[in-house]
Amino acid sequence: MGAAQTLTAGAGPNKLKIWFEATRPFSFTASVTPVLIGSVLGAIDGPFSFGRFLLALVGSLLIHIGTNLINDYYDYVNGVDTPETIGPSQVIQRGLLTADEVYWGGIATFALGSLCGMVLVSLCGWPILALGIVSVLAGYFYTANPVSLAYIALGEATVFVFMGPVIVVGAYYVQRETFALSPLLISLPVGCLVAAILQANNIRDLESDQARGKHTLATVIGRWAANWELAVLVYGAFAITGLLVLLGYAPWPVLLTFLTLRHALPAVRIPFSTDQVAAINSALLHTVKLHLEYGVLLIVSLFIGQFL
Repeated sequence: MGAAQTLTAGAGPNKLKIWFEATRPFSFTASVTPVLIGSVLGAIDGPFSFGRFLLALVGSLLIHIGTNLINDYYDYVNGVDTPETIGPSQVIQRGLLTADEVYWGGIATFALGSLCGMVLVSLCGWPILALGIVSVLAGYFYTANPVSLAYIALGEATVFVFMGPVIVVGAYYVQRETFALSPLLISLPVGCLVAAILQANNIRDLESDQARGKHTLATVIGRWAANWELAVLVYGAFAITGLLVLLGYAPWPVLLTFLTLRHALPAVRIPFSTDQVAAINSALLHTVKLHLEYGVLLIVSLFIGQFL
């Protein structure tokens, strides 16, 4: 398909819908949930600023969108995502947007997210600047050359750190202008579960990634070890949760999050029981639902714990 045809396919009244699809809205909970958790913890410990919360939420979401768009661009340029690939938005491959449009869309959303961050810096000080800079760099170089974190088996570690502790602790700092141990500890199971989503994705794509030269942790350690890593991430989240309650860093209603084991069990069991891509994709969907429901129940239980 030529450039003119591509632009025509992406033009018209559905352009906004196409861009929305390109942002991968199904993934937004990975950045929204930790902001909500950190903000709730901040509200529990003192006065709540809705304006600061909104800036943190929008800024985090925009940086996430920028990461998704830049990810799609470089996966396309590097030949990792093709029309046969399962998962990403495929707006470039389907000729709905050009590669350049997706790239500059990512840069624009990074800029808008950074603008939200700069307002927070003026309100909260330099620690937010530091967190914002490393977050943007991690998002851009997740797949961008020459670093390409996702291509050197650092994808899970990156999302664990930046969609767990960094966002939760940052959202807490926005409210309280101080760092505390409790938000950091409570962010750990959240980081485990978002990393589990990526791990399930990489288990599903293991053979195609190997064929295209993408070195994820799953391709490096092999399928058997990758399955066990997924189990450690998923069940480790619950082990950490129970330990936090036992040690008094989280209120006992947080044990409500154990209701999400209904998704945890099949998310781990399916990759051990089959090599079929469609079945493993269902395990991936269970990890997405697990992360979402765990986050919702954690937020609700933190509120309940405050009243009890």
